[in-house]
Amino acid sequence: MHPDLHATRLAIAAGTSDARTEIEHAVAAAQSPANRHTFTRTLFDEARREAATAERTLPLAGLAFSVKDLFDVANQPTPAGSVVLTHAPAATADAPAVARLRAAGGALIGRTNMTEFAFSGVGVNPHHGTPANAADPATPRIPGGSSSGAAVSVATGAAFIGLGSDTGGSIRIPAALNGIVGFKSTARLVPTDGAIPLSTTLDTVCAMTRSVRDAVTAHEVLAGRRVAPGDKPLSARRLAVVRNLFLDEVEPAVARAFDAALVALRVAGAQIEEITLSPLADLPAMNATGFSAPEAYAWHRLLLERSGAGYDPRVAQRILKGATTKAYEYLDLVRARRDWIAHMEAALQRFDAVLSPTVPITAPTIASVAPGAERDAEFFRVNGLLLRNPSVINMLDGCAISIPCQAPGDAPVGLMLWHASLHDDAVLAIAAEAERALQQ
Repeated sequence: MHPDLHATRLAIAAGTSDARTEIEHAVAAAQSPANRHTFTRTLFDEARREAATAERTLPLAGLAFSVKDLFDVANQPTPAGSVVLTHAPAATADAPAVARLRAAGGALIGRTNMTEFAFSGVGVNPHHGTPANAADPATPRIPGGSSSGAAVSVATGAAFIGLGSDTGGSIRIPAALNGIVGFKSTARLVPTDGAIPLSTTLDTVCAMTRSVRDAVTAHEVLAGRRVAPGDKPLSARRLAVVRNLFLDEVEPAVARAFDAALVALRVAGAQIEEITLSPLADLPAMNATGFSAPEAYAWHRLLLERSGAGYDPRVAQRILKGATTKAYEYLDLVRARRDWIAHMEAALQRFDAVLSPTVPITAPTIASVAPGAERDAEFFRVNGLLLRNPSVINMLDGCAISIPCQAPGDAPVGLMLWHASLHDDAVLAIAAEAERALQQ
C-alpha cells in the first residue's frame, strides 16, 4: 500500500518531501499501465500548478485528488462516464465538493472513469474501457462500481483522495474490492449540487482513501465540519453482527476474513453481539419499486428519447424500469421507507456500530461480466450480490465505512462498520480502532 495522506503531509512538514515531488509521483502512477482505463481526462499540468502554489499547512497540502466523472469541474463537460454527454455545455463552476477539496489545498489530477451514469456496482464501462482492479495485476478483475476509476486511482498511488458518490454502495464496493477505505457519510452532510444524480433520495457525495485517518480528513473537508470521535476505547463499544441477509451467499474467502476480523476485534476488547434484524424482511417489497429507477428515469427521460442508442444497454435497461412506476407506488415507498427507518433505528439504538462484510464476494474477472448479451445473466447476478449489503445503509439514510480485513496476500475483503444517520463520528472512531486491531 502506498503511504497515506497523513504520512505524506508529515513528510512535507518535516521537509523530507514536498508537494511538487509528490505530484510527480502521482502523475507517474496515473500514466502507468495499472491506470490504463482509470481516467477519462487527466489534468497533470493544472495539478502541477495547484501543487506548486498550495499552502503546506492546508489539509491536502498540494497533494493529488481525483474526481468521479459525474461532478462538475469548471470549463469542462460532465459526461458521467457516457458518450451521450461528451459534447454537453461545459460546467460554469466546480461542484461544491470539488471546490472544497481545492480550497483545502488539493491538486486535481483528473476525472475518473465510472459505470455510465453510476447505475451499477460492477464498474464495467463499454465506452471508455473498464479499470482493472489494482489488487491483481496478473488477472484483470472488476474494480467495483460505480466509482471504479476513483478506487483504482487511490489504490495505485495516483490520488490520495478519490471523490465519488454512493447511492447503493458505489464508494464502499470498489473500496472493498481494491483493498482501500471508503466512507459513506450521512447523505445530508455533504452537498450533492453539481453532480449528475442517480437517485436524489439516496445519493451521497463521499470519498475513498488509503486509511481511516485520511477518511476523517476527507469527510471534514467535504462536509465542512469537524469530526468529534470522543474518547471511548474499543472495549467500551457495543457492536452488533447481523446474521440475516448480510451473511447470505458469502464466499468462503470473505467468510474467513470476516470471522478473523471478529476474532481480532474481540481480542482488542470489543463487545460483539450477534443479532437478527427483523425489519430486513421488509426490504424486498420496498426494492420492488426502489428509488433509483424512477428518479433516474425522471432525469434521463428526454435524453433517452434523443440519444438512447448511445447508452450502455445494461444501464438503459435499468433506467427504463422507472418509466412504469406509478405515482402512488412511489409515494407508498416514501412512506414505507420512513416507517422502516424508524424500526431499524429502534433495533440498533443500543449499539455503537454494526459489523458486516461490505460485499459477500471477492472480485470476479472482467471477462466474466464484460459487455455482451451472453454475459448479462452473470453481470446482473454479480451486480445484485455487490449491491445487496451496502444498499441497506443507503435505504436507512445511514453512514458506513469499508476497511480492508483480508490476510496479507489474500484477495481484498471489506469489513463494513455502519449505523443509522448522524452516527458518523462514532463509526469513524470505531473504524480507526478496528483498523489498528486488524493490523496487529
